[in-house]
Amino acid sequence: MKIDTDEITSIIKQEVDRFATELEITQTGTVVEIGDGIARIYGLSQAMAGEMLEFQTTDSAQSVRGQVMNLEQDIVGAVIFGDYLQVKEGTTVRSTGELLSVPVGDGMLGRVVNALGEPIDGRGPIQAAEPRKVDIIAPGIADRQPVHQPMQTGIAAIDSMIPIGRGQRELIIGDRKTGKTAVAVDTIINQKKFYGTEDEMICIYVAVGQKNSTVASVVDALREHGAMDYTIIVNASAAESAPMQYIAPYSGCAMGEHFMWQGKHALCIYDDLTKQATAYRQLSLLLRRPPGREAYPGDVFYLHSRLLERATKLSDDNGAGSLTALPVIETQEGDVSAYIPTNVISITDGQIYLEPELFFAGVRPAINVGLSVSRVGGNAQIKAMKQTAGSLRLDLAAFRELEAFAQLGTDLDKATQAQLDRGARMVEILKQDQYVPMDVIDQVILISAGSNGILDDLELEQVAPFNARLIEHFAGPAASVREELVQQKAISDELTGKLKQAMAEFRSGWTG
Repeated sequence: MKIDTDEITSIIKQEVDRFATELEITQTGTVVEIGDGIARIYGLSQAMAGEMLEFQTTDSAQSVRGQVMNLEQDIVGAVIFGDYLQVKEGTTVRSTGELLSVPVGDGMLGRVVNALGEPIDGRGPIQAAEPRKVDIIAPGIADRQPVHQPMQTGIAAIDSMIPIGRGQRELIIGDRKTGKTAVAVDTIINQKKFYGTEDEMICIYVAVGQKNSTVASVVDALREHGAMDYTIIVNASAAESAPMQYIAPYSGCAMGEHFMWQGKHALCIYDDLTKQATAYRQLSLLLRRPPGREAYPGDVFYLHSRLLERATKLSDDNGAGSLTALPVIETQEGDVSAYIPTNVISITDGQIYLEPELFFAGVRPAINVGLSVSRVGGNAQIKAMKQTAGSLRLDLAAFRELEAFAQLGTDLDKATQAQLDRGARMVEILKQDQYVPMDVIDQVILISAGSNGILDDLELEQVAPFNARLIEHFAGPAASVREELVQQKAISDELTGKLKQAMAEFRSGWTG
């Protein structure tokens, strides 16, 4: 049999041309010290700050991720995300040349994930998710525009007096067990009415250092009210290591930014940043960084500022998307002048202060009107609410002072007594049960009824049932007046007359 040498030669030449060697140079190091999720590594002389590392564990099919935090002369200090018990002294570490990323995208909606974006809800892998860097520089001034769209919470006391706009950072602050998480959860549930519209808000709830049972109850409440369809839960529970609790808010923020840059609206709730600061203090001390005030490291302000500065309303050129941040801070004995609370207050655009005394007195949500403020949201209120609730803050603050004075038992003149009675009824109007967010138009109607004296001759215990029936009246017999208010979003003189007439008609027929 004759062999065609030319044909064989041509085939070999083609194979040689097609063959290319890609030289992959990987820098490796060795763990010399390990403990509490912190590793000290020798040999990674080319490592970069913030670089992602891979620890080769005994289970070769699975590696553990970590991140470079300290760059010393011979040693690299790194934090380990995940099961650090698998990493031992002598473990090989590989540098990746990349920054830490988490999966983002529509596939994340309705899921419960850990701080690395890995599913922990037992519903299988997440589909169609793409990686996004966790820690980025916030958009500059030129990429932003002023906040002008309302981010309605459904809580009358907030939407009327402490309004929040899309792209704002509003701090929720108070002692433990004063209803901070309740405010955040109600805000998520209230976004259901916008789901599927151009005003849709994607919600990311980041739980840091909480009990798993607490997070499970939040997930159940959201699922029960149909809010999980547009919500992502990021859970770094108290059982997780300090590095996982530290990175969780940044992971949640990255997930929200994905939607913001698509021209959509996102809401990130960080519950709570006090525990994140505690976790950061723990890992900083273990990394042997010098401690500062209250043993926190010197860059604890930067820890929160670089997170919260990423919340913004983007300019029209960038798609006009927004990322709203609701950070939560827990105070000790109401001390808002402590280190971490003052740091976060100075970064945010206002705060909602929840007071234990009001909470235990049955005023829920227990918002202290004097200490709570929104430095932006007034620009984002609808005109009807501005007109109705313009003087509500001052009236309630004056009522609180008068109430304290009246407790002394002195005889009060008729005008003072009338002001006290009106204030007490306004407080009743602003009381609200959990999981029942209210439409902004209904809030306008109720506050208008209170400020126009429709409730003045009612007993305090009658206010709540009266309000419920009044809303029903405007959904039924007086629906045309409500519809006119929905269309105009402002109260003209003519509409004021119609509102008063409809309220007076209902009041005359009210039997209690």
